[in-house]
Amino acid sequence: MAWRIGVDIGGTFTDVALVEENTGRIGVAKVPTTPDDFGRGVLDGLHSVMDKYAIAAKDVSLLAHATTIVTNAILEEKGADAALIMTRGFRDILELRRSARPDLYDLFLDGPHILVPRRNRLEITERIGADGSVVTPLEESEISDLVDAIKARDVKSIAVSLMFSFLNPDHERRLGAALREAFPDLPVYLSSEVLPEIREFERTSTTAICAYVGPILASYLARLEDTVRGIGLPPIYVMGSNGGVFEAAEGVSMPAMAVESGPAAGVVATSLIANQTGKRDILSFDMGGTTAKASLIRDGNYETTPEYEVGGGASGNRWMNGTGHPIRVPVIDLAEVSAGGGSIAWVDRAGSLRVGPASAGATPGPVCYQRGGTEPTVTDCNLLLGYLDQKSLLGGELEISVTAAEQAITEKLAGPLGVDARSAAAAVIDVVNHAMAEALKIVSVQRGYDPRGFVLAAFGGAGPLHATALADELAMDEVLCPPIPGAFSALGLVGTDLKRDYVRTFFQTTDKTDPDALAAAFDELEALGTEMLERAGVTAERRRFERSIDARYVRQSYELGVPVGAPPFTPETVDAIAGAFHERHRQTYGHANDTEPVQIVNVRLAARGRIPIIFDHDCRE
Repeated sequence: MAWRIGVDIGGTFTDVALVEENTGRIGVAKVPTTPDDFGRGVLDGLHSVMDKYAIAAKDVSLLAHATTIVTNAILEEKGADAALIMTRGFRDILELRRSARPDLYDLFLDGPHILVPRRNRLEITERIGADGSVVTPLEESEISDLVDAIKARDVKSIAVSLMFSFLNPDHERRLGAALREAFPDLPVYLSSEVLPEIREFERTSTTAICAYVGPILASYLARLEDTVRGIGLPPIYVMGSNGGVFEAAEGVSMPAMAVESGPAAGVVATSLIANQTGKRDILSFDMGGTTAKASLIRDGNYETTPEYEVGGGASGNRWMNGTGHPIRVPVIDLAEVSAGGGSIAWVDRAGSLRVGPASAGATPGPVCYQRGGTEPTVTDCNLLLGYLDQKSLLGGELEISVTAAEQAITEKLAGPLGVDARSAAAAVIDVVNHAMAEALKIVSVQRGYDPRGFVLAAFGGAGPLHATALADELAMDEVLCPPIPGAFSALGLVGTDLKRDYVRTFFQTTDKTDPDALAAAFDELEALGTEMLERAGVTAERRRFERSIDARYVRQSYELGVPVGAPPFTPETVDAIAGAFHERHRQTYGHANDTEPVQIVNVRLAARGRIPIIFDHDCRE
């Protein structure tokens, strides 16, 4: 008997789900998250589920993990001290950013705190031109001075982002080789390896973030792997933001892949449910302890986007650009709001009721948990209104107090608002439902989809409580709640694939594109993907490659993704790519110009190692 285990760290609880490979039997366990040491909560969850279902470590065939360690390091600005080396004259790219602003009328809005301070941003003489030619040779005599400067700063990692290195990486590779020789114990991240893609700000930001969070993630995974191997469990796979898992070593080489690790697992699980139930068009709604996440499943598949910002206000407002740090890695397209069971309700100085963004989290938690919480939360309001068992949660494992919840709501909300406690609690639920409905509209209406044609899948510890109200607001006819909603994201961890995304800039309009050159670009990426899958021990019959392009009309600033089949390509193939882009543009924006040339900006390839679906059974605990 072999089991697969998924562990998902949430803001309040760490969820563990397991599936027996032969029968599809499902089991779950929940333990409090341990913010002071997330690894301890993971270990507590593993011991809990293995004891509960009498599972021996030797019978575990897969251990997958969704972690918030990368996102938290950025949000809390607790990453590693990193050095960033740039082309001379471009030291302040991270400061200059883009001109995008989330609020046109806020004249005092600042960008997020720069993760690599100016004293750690160094320069070297060199220049690659916009055509990939060498304008100024790399001044290798300056490298020794750079090495001395880095030693004096006692940094924990190094990032290198030189101009146009995505077209010609020679200077970056030579500089990187010298730095890796001089600092064998420090990770060195080259932008030509991390993100060989056009746009110097986004490429530099992504590379700098890898250096900022890389040592933190590497240390966390190393400690966790030592712990789980110590009890006989297999190596850990980490959930990536693109909806696939990757080996720990892959994550250390590209830490940005672990951003939005947890929310991605829930969307993957929803995609599996869509295919198993035949409800192939689904709005995924995941409401946990601190946030609510929304995503869209179309014809059984989720979509990813390369446009993502983390930090600042971006994590709470996924659809707003200009507030956070750009990371150009594929992320499942979702909207996230600060509306979870632990979100704190409060009355501002103007007498208006607010919910979030602060959360009671795992410590101290909602007032009703009786762990020291004093601020009323969404969970406390649901409890007072009778939507939760008024004696205990988690099947009797967590005793709660409705009296404590009512007292906090009365003192902090009902009194200032001049209403009774139940009216105040109902108002909190209305406010939080409206915020979550807006997130659902972001991934549906603003993407060109009518939510009335979709099924609402609600999960997370609080999702099903709010599902019917949200469906009513969006005029949706059907709600789907999985049998284990509180641990549904953890279940998605054991039903996904090994996955890594690769990208290269390919700057041609379709009317001038050489089909053989386009095929060669994809072949180069496939070689990288094949190498990764071979390292992971994935056999040839389980390998899959998904190809797409980023395309736009000439003079547009941003692109849309278009799926592409496998080579060989012909002129007719290129024409079909242009036609597919026109249709995607029409569906997204309501119009298209079929006569205008289409510009291919990037080619992308997702390399997958297929993991067979094992819970295709109506058999669960």
